[in-house]
Amino acid sequence: MKISFGIPDYVQKVARILAKEGYKCYLVGGALRDIVYGKIPKDYDLATDAKPDVMLNIFPKAVSTGARFGMVTALVSDRHGEVKEVQVTTFRSEENYVDGRWPAKVVFIDDLEKDLGRRDFTFNAMALNLTDATLDGNESEREWDLYDPFNGVRDLGIKVVRAVGTPLERFKEDGLRAFKACRMASQLQFDIEEETFNAIKEALPVAKKVSMERIRDEFVKMLTESPKPSIGVDLMRRTGLLEIFLPELVECYGVEQKLYHIDDVYWHSLKTCDAASDSIKVSALLHDIGKPKQDTGDGRFYGHDIESAKIVGEVMKRLKFPKYEIDSAVKLVENHMFFYPHIQEDMSQEEIDKINERAWSDAAVRRFISRVGEENIENLFQLRIADAVANPNTAFHPKEIEALQQRISEVREKDMALKVTDLDISGGDIVQLGVPKGPQVGEVLNYLLERVLDDPLLNTKDKLISLVKDYVKQQEGN
Repeated sequence: MKISFGIPDYVQKVARILAKEGYKCYLVGGALRDIVYGKIPKDYDLATDAKPDVMLNIFPKAVSTGARFGMVTALVSDRHGEVKEVQVTTFRSEENYVDGRWPAKVVFIDDLEKDLGRRDFTFNAMALNLTDATLDGNESEREWDLYDPFNGVRDLGIKVVRAVGTPLERFKEDGLRAFKACRMASQLQFDIEEETFNAIKEALPVAKKVSMERIRDEFVKMLTESPKPSIGVDLMRRTGLLEIFLPELVECYGVEQKLYHIDDVYWHSLKTCDAASDSIKVSALLHDIGKPKQDTGDGRFYGHDIESAKIVGEVMKRLKFPKYEIDSAVKLVENHMFFYPHIQEDMSQEEIDKINERAWSDAAVRRFISRVGEENIENLFQLRIADAVANPNTAFHPKEIEALQQRISEVREKDMALKVTDLDISGGDIVQLGVPKGPQVGEVLNYLLERVLDDPLLNTKDKLISLVKDYVKQQEGN
């Protein structure tokens, strides 16, 4: 069939060089899927019958990015002189997959249809012929020959994710494909075709072999690149994939919240994730994950914020998240129930200011910032707002957050210490005052910080030295 659109000049340049050397060249993969679906691709992948060593000779600046799998990254300049990367892969067949992820045998071939037949989903198994076209670098829209042996165009039209060939075989070959099917359905807001959906459930033993790092990457990509991540999360629950890496979230399914919510814990969590910004998607999804353990049976979940924070730390460590991301998420979840005074719609700004000054003294604000971490404040507000947006029964009003933000800004403008390193005294100074090296120095520093949070004017070296001396005397007296 014929389709009409423009292709960047640097992509055409790669195809033109391959064709000049007598090799075939096709646009394939996600770039072609996006083009057919009416989206602008982020990058372009090509397939060819040229072997990797040949490509490395044809493209002097090429880099072998996966020689075993025939992958070469060609570096070419566009019409403006900017160097672009284009991944070019040799047609191949794959056999004898190991650990549900990697093929033990890779054979380079010259058959395009066999190459497309090893791919995951029908809309990723199309090819656009760049070999015989007159490639003059013109990026304006023109007609191209589209090769679509597995009806990918049809499936894009009816909005379904369908595995190429026999679905169960595809998922047994590569366990990550099951997770990818749910991610693609979520990103594109498609359904998963019935046989493909059932094959995911049958192939769970293979999916369990996938490393936690790869599952994490696929899951986070789904959360941050989907218009509505809840679609993908629930597909993972229904297929059994979620149980593999996030059983704690599955436990939230059906846990009712009779007093303050219309949804159970699971669906409220998914809706909060949908409403959250990308920077806090994971925290939003997991913010109430401790509720099943704290369920009193009458709609109350005392201490669920602390329990949820503990579980978030365990889950993110299991999924190999970086430590700084774990620490940030734990802080957000641990503090997401922070108090704010309720504000009525008809209140004046003066009334709002008075309420917040009473509820949030300077010392309370400083302690809040110290506890949460200055770098996490805005994300915490975003989490609280997403939590409220996901619950129609909430009494929350945006002015409540705005008022607290104003109080924090006012306090921030003043000279203050928020962490031990902000104190005008060091651990070495404290040792010189007679405190033994070791844990006791940390205890003294924390004591000083608590005093300074109450009264920032104490943060001078002379005053802090005096406080240390008093503290040491008090300890000796005890």
